[in-house]
Amino acid sequence: MNIYSALDQLIQYGLKKKLIEKWDVDFVRNQLLQALDLEDWDADTTSTETDSIEESPVHILANILDWAAENGKLEHNTVTFRDLLDTKLMGTFIARPSTIIRNFYSIYKEEGPQKATEYFYQLAKDSHYIRTDRIAKNEHWFSATPYGDVEITINLSKPEKDPVAISAERTKKTSSYPKCLLCKENMGYSGRVDHPARQNHRIIPVELEGEQWYLQYSPYVYYNEHAIVFSGEHVPMKISKHGFSRLLAFVEQFPHYFVGSNADLPIVGGSILSHDHFQGGNHIFPMAKAEMEYTFSFGGYEGVEAGIVRWPMSVIRLRGKDRQQIAELADYVLKRWQNYSDPTVDIIAATEGVPHNTITPIVRRSGEDYEFDLVLRNNRTNERHPLGIFHPHDEVHHIKKENIGLIEVMGLAVLPGRLKDELQRVGEYLLQPNYEEKLRADQVTEKHANWACQIKTNHSELTQDNVQAILQEEVGHVFSTVLEHAGVFKRTQAGKQAFQKFIHTIA
Repeated sequence: MNIYSALDQLIQYGLKKKLIEKWDVDFVRNQLLQALDLEDWDADTTSTETDSIEESPVHILANILDWAAENGKLEHNTVTFRDLLDTKLMGTFIARPSTIIRNFYSIYKEEGPQKATEYFYQLAKDSHYIRTDRIAKNEHWFSATPYGDVEITINLSKPEKDPVAISAERTKKTSSYPKCLLCKENMGYSGRVDHPARQNHRIIPVELEGEQWYLQYSPYVYYNEHAIVFSGEHVPMKISKHGFSRLLAFVEQFPHYFVGSNADLPIVGGSILSHDHFQGGNHIFPMAKAEMEYTFSFGGYEGVEAGIVRWPMSVIRLRGKDRQQIAELADYVLKRWQNYSDPTVDIIAATEGVPHNTITPIVRRSGEDYEFDLVLRNNRTNERHPLGIFHPHDEVHHIKKENIGLIEVMGLAVLPGRLKDELQRVGEYLLQPNYEEKLRADQVTEKHANWACQIKTNHSELTQDNVQAILQEEVGHVFSTVLEHAGVFKRTQAGKQAFQKFIHTIA
């Protein structure tokens, strides 16, 4: 492979995607040479036509990385070290933050917030910050449940850390810069074996309630324009009225986005609790489509419609036009919930002063209205459920064992990559006469055996052509059960009565 031809292809890709202009070519070429420790340029081998360049830089980068491995330019030819180098290469194509911020807000002013985020999202993909080639590997489908269709994705995009990188971490000097993966200081950072490179990473400043926050995209998006909105300060997450006001302020500025926060307690919080942040994006989740099944009102808040959402988790929805009034009411519900106990349904507010009750808040626009969902959470454990009383229980751990965070709360299951091969093997066994024996004898499928045997009983029509589709549908049913487990007020008659009992204490 000719390295100069490959580098020229990468430059042509940058021109095609308008990451650079013709006046940048010599400068970018020299930056690429420096990144690969090259001093010469062979112009005779570079005659790439822009029209022949693919829509993604993946294959071009793969050729360059293969050359780097063969010519001693990579410390190790593993995913971790290849990612460090290809990010460095793509970092030469992306404009300085001030230019991108200026472009973003120029589009925001002239064409509106939706066009501005579309520009920024496309930039993140074109610059290879969002690795669309890996995301395309994820499996995604919808499953019908009593609560409507839920979304299922099997996460195959995020590479596991390779053994060489793990070994290298032990000999590297530890660093606390940046303090975490969400800090603004990640922008442009060269990375190391225990921290991803971010030379092609950019963020957009957003003012929320007088504070400096930032908008970025997740490098491993689970849905359209999967955004992260984070504080400029490295401060812990805290569910509060001020946080509610920030959520509402964000959707006022970006009305086409939803935005929500993970809960601020262990077990019921699904992400980094050390840095205050939200997640958002241009996506309609299953929970947003669910209707209110029981409505009520709060005295003094006549402008706000309230109700219990028909959803497997315990959700109070507030809807109205006055965002300040909604923030105040949400804070009132939060404070009452934080101190609420009902031992008949295992809800205890605190143990020896340690709090258990909190909320997962989600905000979106519905026409002129603000729609605020407050998902009631409790992180208690006991001997029967050491991982959490309101957490996926043992019988569903073969599908989902991890914490139920914001994305799952809204009806999108993010399931581990192991399931792809496991479901494939389960399907193969179910078509054999001695399926139960096969399932239980195989360490990979043994944990699925009881579930799979029940599927076989319920679906006599299983064939080679439909077995995987039926398994996918059944995974959706398990996920709705997972959400029921995480709900503090169960979907039983007793649970519904307990939920209304709480409502009567606050409304």
